[in-house]
Amino acid sequence: MITVTGATGNIGRTLLELLAGAGEEVRAVSRRDRPEGAPDGLGWARTDLGTAAGLRPALEGTRALFLLLGGELNSHGEDPAVLLRAVADAGVERVVLVSSQVAATRPDAASHARLRDFEAAVRAAGPDFTVLRPGGFASNAFAWAESVRTRHTVLAPFGDVALPVVDPADIAGVAARALLEDGHAGRTYELTGPETISPRRQTEVLARALGEEVSFVELSREQAHAHLARFMPEEVIGGTLDVLGVPLPEELRISPDVEAVLGRPAAPFAAWVERNLPAFR
Repeated sequence: MITVTGATGNIGRTLLELLAGAGEEVRAVSRRDRPEGAPDGLGWARTDLGTAAGLRPALEGTRALFLLLGGELNSHGEDPAVLLRAVADAGVERVVLVSSQVAATRPDAASHARLRDFEAAVRAAGPDFTVLRPGGFASNAFAWAESVRTRHTVLAPFGDVALPVVDPADIAGVAARALLEDGHAGRTYELTGPETISPRRQTEVLARALGEEVSFVELSREQAHAHLARFMPEEVIGGTLDVLGVPLPEELRISPDVEAVLGRPAAPFAAWVERNLPAFR
């Protein structure tokens, strides 16, 4: 049995398909009910992953665990060491944790402190582990979907700052390999796309795929801060804008790890757009 947390998210949905397609017995865990279109034959558990008591029932019979922080896992909950002891006590042999590039590039960032604690707990718990550190997600462009549909406009800060955004499907592909195959234990993979791309250039890619004009409007840092404050904790906003606006050299680096694991180049932003174009129409 492979248990997948974050099963309804951008990574989890693809990972479920990959594991089910490989003939694995899979249990999906999320805070929401089973969505329409989920692969047939899956077990589905809705539980509070922020406590060891809530986590234990989802781990029964689990050989490998995909651990993605979200909701109660990321914002609060028990000490990660307590949660990972529950994982080890359940007999889980392999853990694949989705962390973040920022956990390494900005080790003092308060916004990623819990991720760093989870990394430390996974390394100390006992089961084999693999840590995935993706950069920015191509799927963050979903935030532009409504303005593209209704106004043919993308609004974003730092229009000409280019970062190597990664397709969540590539993260899922690497996670599937680490869950299914030997040879990944103890490894930390930095996951990026194959090229750096700016918000202005992303807008051009969207426009070309849609076959219609899409305007780019650059927000000031203050405007972007006000927008993010509607759904993001204040302590996270500053660090997010720092990465987007003043990335460190390590955050600009194109990593070879996706290609090394999957045996093919990482997918460009344009490929993500083609798969998700209906969201912008």
